[in-house]
Amino acid sequence: MKIYRAYKFRLYPTEEQKILIHKTFGCSRFVYNYYLNYQREKEVQKAFNKSLSDASLNILLEGLKLHYKS
Repeated sequence: MKIYRAYKFRLYPTEEQKILIHKTFGCSRFVYNYYLNYQREKEVQKAFNKSLSDASLNILLEGLKLHYKS
């Protein structure tokens, strides 16, 4: 019989860390939504009902980094 345990932690980040956390989540959300939209718009996926592989998405990510580099 397995026994499951859970631990709760409370973090108290500094203001600088809070900003970095918000930026990180914002970037993650942007990339997720960008690729979700990208896959929905592709005609190949509509025709064959397939999604893109992780390797092809990683290649596209390099172009996305260059396009939105700040």
